[in-house]
Amino acid sequence: MSDDLCEGGGFEQGPIRPPSEAQSLLVRVTRNCPWNKCTFCPVYKGERFSMRAVADVKRDIDAVHRHIERFRARAEQGGRLSRRDIEAEEESAPGERAAFYAALQWYLAGMRNVFLQDANSLIVRPAHLIEILEHLRMRFPGIRRITSYARSHTVAARKEEDLRALAGAGLNRIHIGMESGADAVLERVRKGVTKAQQIGAGRKVKAAGIELSEYYMPGLGGQALWELHAAESADVLNQVNPDFIRLRTLAIPNRVPLYQEWSAGGFVKCSDRMVVQEIRLFLERLDGISSMIKSDHILNLFGELEGRLPDEKPRMLALLNAFLALPPREQMLFQVGRRAGAFYALSDLEHPRKRADAEELCRELSITPENVDAMIDEIMKRFI
Repeated sequence: MSDDLCEGGGFEQGPIRPPSEAQSLLVRVTRNCPWNKCTFCPVYKGERFSMRAVADVKRDIDAVHRHIERFRARAEQGGRLSRRDIEAEEESAPGERAAFYAALQWYLAGMRNVFLQDANSLIVRPAHLIEILEHLRMRFPGIRRITSYARSHTVAARKEEDLRALAGAGLNRIHIGMESGADAVLERVRKGVTKAQQIGAGRKVKAAGIELSEYYMPGLGGQALWELHAAESADVLNQVNPDFIRLRTLAIPNRVPLYQEWSAGGFVKCSDRMVVQEIRLFLERLDGISSMIKSDHILNLFGELEGRLPDEKPRMLALLNAFLALPPREQMLFQVGRRAGAFYALSDLEHPRKRADAEELCRELSITPENVDAMIDEIMKRFI
């Protein structure tokens, strides 16, 4: 791993961003992940970490700005940016295809938000990150939100005045992959952070006036530690009160280290039903906070599990209890329908066409209540 500033050879964008940043401009500040040891994460394995030179990042921002200014000029001339205009612009920018399409996508989305990539942009020196943020705001003064991923370990080590300076320069929101608040789980999956650091980092972000999204990973404790995982994670969040709590259910693709442990029997994965029980315990333990629960990923069994605490907690718990009260075959149909994209809400079980689609898929794949979790495991690997 290197933390040197590396000169680049052109416009860059990284491989991932949160679902909530689907319409954001992606600005790559670092490449890959400086930790890259988590046993459940497949994203950056085998890749070398580096920080991009500030000049290269600013050059990317300038390239996007240049294309957007041309889009605006053409739109002003014709009243609307047509396909012919877009094709003409692309032809006028040889060698800038990536920057052109990044600018076009963002322009058509309304140019509201920016996401800084890759896995931990806050590892960049605060002065360098502030320079990037100020350049973004200078080029695009209408930006509403600038967001970044960050590791708790990195944030916990940052001075409070540095975080406040980043907020003043325009960093509005930070996404932290907490995953778990239980030290036993964090150590087992090589997260490289402790419960105390998770709490300290979250509090620092909030104190700096930056919005905070914390990610909780149902299933990460396995069958041995699911109760501890749920209770300790809730305890961390009760002490932080993040703006958002986002659920990301564990999936184990073949290429991650946790897969080897799972295959060898050292990690016993929770069934979907157990995960629902875990989430219920997790929600029950959340207390005294006003966070927004979000379930904005297809890995999660319930897309509709969303609401503001504490007022909507009873409704969310009722949803989980309704699933747990279903007969095994109905649970199976919902599991398959949801992961196949036929279902979104539990009430979709009552929709004749959607239900028929789920039943047909179960027949085609010979899915039964006894083997459904194994089949779902294979389906979920495709979402990683």
